[in-house]
Amino acid sequence: MNSNYSKLEEIDGSFQHKDPSLKLISTDYGNGYLNPQNVDVLDGEDGADLDDLPLIFGEKKSGSGIYGAVFNLTTSVIGAGIMALPAAMKVLGLVLGVILIFLMGILSEISVEFLVRFSVQCKATSYGEVVQAALGRTAKILSEICIIVNNAGVLVVYLIIIGDVMAGSLRHIGVFDQWLGHGFWDHRKLMILVVLVLFLAPLCVLDKIDSLSMTSAASVALAVVFVIVAAIVAFIKLVEGKIEPPRMTPDLGSKKAILDFLVVIPIMLNAYVCHFNVQPIYNELEERSPRKMYRVGRITTIICVLVYASTAIAGYLLFGKDTESDVLTNFDKDLGIRFSTALDYIVRIGYVLHLILVFPVIHFSLRQTVDTLIFEGLNPLSESRKRCLVLTFVLLALMYLGSTVIPNIWTAFKFTGATTAVSLGFTFPSLIALRLSKEGTGLSRAERFLCWLMLSLAVIVSIVGVIGNIYSINSRS
Repeated sequence: MNSNYSKLEEIDGSFQHKDPSLKLISTDYGNGYLNPQNVDVLDGEDGADLDDLPLIFGEKKSGSGIYGAVFNLTTSVIGAGIMALPAAMKVLGLVLGVILIFLMGILSEISVEFLVRFSVQCKATSYGEVVQAALGRTAKILSEICIIVNNAGVLVVYLIIIGDVMAGSLRHIGVFDQWLGHGFWDHRKLMILVVLVLFLAPLCVLDKIDSLSMTSAASVALAVVFVIVAAIVAFIKLVEGKIEPPRMTPDLGSKKAILDFLVVIPIMLNAYVCHFNVQPIYNELEERSPRKMYRVGRITTIICVLVYASTAIAGYLLFGKDTESDVLTNFDKDLGIRFSTALDYIVRIGYVLHLILVFPVIHFSLRQTVDTLIFEGLNPLSESRKRCLVLTFVLLALMYLGSTVIPNIWTAFKFTGATTAVSLGFTFPSLIALRLSKEGTGLSRAERFLCWLMLSLAVIVSIVGVIGNIYSINSRS
């Protein structure tokens, strides 16, 4: 039988192997079977990734499995954004709020698949590289700046929440106040600094994202505990008739309500942005292929949509019009059921631990992007321990300073959501797909429609969100 494959055996002094467990290697370069330019884009049944060719490219590298990747990607999504969703539900109403949570989750997952597909096509190993391949060097620098601003803003929000919960704020009492009374632990800045030095810094100095798989799994579990407790309390109070009827539709009866409506959509978009960590997670995926990463993205989306919808509904039902921008601070009061105090502590302390475990995952991509932008051309950060440590400590110091200046998480989220988050989650992936589809695998009519839909929504949300933020600042002034 004629074949383009040559068996590996010893013939006339040339050593080739007969072991049937080894892959047959094509010698037909014309059909692209072994063309290095084509190997990476093959996946699943259609071909093999570079890591699947140990005879040519060395030993197969170990990496994270699907569930390790799911935990890391889910941790990238479920962070402080979940705390702002009940307040967003208060503005949007239950019906529109739930619809938008599901719609944004689906669109975000589609944009992740576009990002993976075209990153593999152009052999990009980072978000900035695929942007450069599609849109040029200027766009790459702009995307890296967006990642830096977005991730820095998110990490500052984490520190704000940790400080508010543990040390208290103007309107809410902290956990340590409830336990120990007034003392030096009342000082929010001091509490944030202690957490940063004792807990966050040791996790942030790790130089591989796969090293954080176990902490990511624990953080997802803690987030689920928060959702379950909030949902159970809301259900009990609903059955007992202790919950006021929630508003189902947006309230646009005042100027303030309209301004809140304009800025709440970007805040919800911000909750789904994880695209900056897609390539690092894909790079460390065991036996990686686009098909396997699509599965990771879909499992992650299902988890996040369910967690977000449950949290938003339960939080809004529990606190109604008194829902704070950071719903976690609402859990410093009597919930009106048995074991209220214990449940308050479980919710607040559990979610603080969740944020501590999420922090290094977001910090990882922030550090990588800063290194790429500033030290372009040098050896990888994983090969320079000194540079890694210096960058880590400088970034942590800047995050700490930011947490002492920004007043609350709503202020941070509404600006990053309307600018960097929408750009990273929708604008760049749409433009990448539209541009690179002309050079390689084309887009179907439905995929092209989705690209233009996401791009249009991104532009509208950015413009409306920025205008809403400006008017909101002027109104307060």
